[in-house]
Amino acid sequence: MDRIRVLIVDDHFLVRTGIISLLRDVEEIEIVGEAENGKSAVELCKKIVPQVVLMDISMPDISGIEATKIIKTENPSINILILTMHESEEYFYNTLKRGASGILNKNVSRDELVAAIKSVSTGKRYIGNSISELMIDTLMQKFEEDFLSKEKEQVILTKREKDVLCYIANGITNQDIAEKLNISVRTVETHKSNLMQKLNLKSAAALSFYAFEKGYK
Repeated sequence: MDRIRVLIVDDHFLVRTGIISLLRDVEEIEIVGEAENGKSAVELCKKIVPQVVLMDISMPDISGIEATKIIKTENPSINILILTMHESEEYFYNTLKRGASGILNKNVSRDELVAAIKSVSTGKRYIGNSISELMIDTLMQKFEEDFLSKEKEQVILTKREKDVLCYIANGITNQDIAEKLNISVRTVETHKSNLMQKLNLKSAAALSFYAFEKGYK
């Protein structure tokens, strides 16, 4: 069985040796090199062509994000897994936009690190558990801020539309709303469509969130 060829890139010697120690006994993985900065990583990738690069973000001369862009431009087959302590939405999107296959927090467990390496080596993307949760929290925060900002907008709703919002806020299905209001399911769907248009919302989930946040209960 071919082993996964891995290059480790980090400007801290102790971090590199720590990762090597973690992965040394993993049969499926072979450490083929290490680099202390982005520039060295770019050059090493040309020479040894690893399958996976474990890349730090904050490094002197060339950052991990920029090194990722260069490496992927020169050899798209190399898969790059970002290891970072930065829990920032900006870093997440920048690394993915520049071609990274995955992102992990440096506090990750050995088992998840190995799983991530195996995943990206096959061309799949991998987002670490803690980072996935943070990204969801960030999206939800933006989601909420967007809707709360609509309080400043003067949107006139009919009594029936308000009734529908009340049921939506309580998680009631279209069928049950139709029965409670003595209307057809199609009419309920029409009300929902009209509400989304009036409130400038793009999905039923967004409408549910809006109804709950506005207190339609």
